[in-house]
Amino acid sequence: MTDYTKLIDAETWAFIERTNSYYPPDTIDYTIAQQRAIYDRMCREFFAGYPEGVTVETSCVTTSTHNIPIRLYRSTPQPVATVLYVHGGGFILGGLDSHDDVCAELCARTGYEVISVDYRLAPEHLHPAAFDDAMSAFAWAASTRDRPILLCGDSAGGNLCAAVSHATRGHAKRPVGQVLIYPGLGGDRSTGSYVTHAEAPMLTMRDLEFYKHIRTGGQDRSDGATLAPLADADFANLPPTVLITAQCDPLSSDGETYRDLVIAAGGRATWFEEPGLVHGYLRARHTVGRARESFTRIVDAAAALGRGAWLW
Repeated sequence: MTDYTKLIDAETWAFIERTNSYYPPDTIDYTIAQQRAIYDRMCREFFAGYPEGVTVETSCVTTSTHNIPIRLYRSTPQPVATVLYVHGGGFILGGLDSHDDVCAELCARTGYEVISVDYRLAPEHLHPAAFDDAMSAFAWAASTRDRPILLCGDSAGGNLCAAVSHATRGHAKRPVGQVLIYPGLGGDRSTGSYVTHAEAPMLTMRDLEFYKHIRTGGQDRSDGATLAPLADADFANLPPTVLITAQCDPLSSDGETYRDLVIAAGGRATWFEEPGLVHGYLRARHTVGRARESFTRIVDAAAALGRGAWLW
């Protein structure tokens, strides 16, 4: 049994306790509608506002079957890159509002345009709906922006970003890089952090099993990289990748595994495991020193990849 009293500092415990006061650990036992209401309220409680100078516009990407809501953030008249941001939430939670301030801050601190994608959620829309929407949003951004497109996402969004990277690596306009924040990439659940941190605060193996099954409607599917990027047989020609994970998170090993596979295939990838942090720590970036430092690492990674630099 992992002793989290030794790994997690007081600031992070305060964040965990505050989160649990809005979003109790047993929330997955509630209905989907109740889970979304609880999650949305929690996100509102943590909302930090917009930095000065950021302009925001809500729009949509039109496909042949439906519209995908998006939100565009700008802080400079002529940004040199665009970040396509894909939010987390276990494929069943979140939207344009849940990561609104994160996207605004990413925009302000990089100077890049940020486009947040409100992909369709399970269980109403099973896999591959979320992947299809992420692909459509990327295709739209690539066709309407004459500048580099960088992918960035947390948790479920990190999964979708990686899946898009795998699917578009042969395209003429493909991502120039990806920043994956505590992503779930479909790693081996019998080893590594999946075992060591199976009962971690903020995310447990029970949670992961719930999200996995609800995304696919309970079907045991083998859809390769569109569902689980680590299931791909080929890791060549992927964009430069920065993976940032939390030590106290069952998903952390996915970052290490993905990095190793990209490098073995001749690509560029680096992995940072943030000591003593937990899944979902983006919301702690203003109150927890370790989370603040990690968010700066995320911003710096996005800024570097957007201008074609590799600093690692």
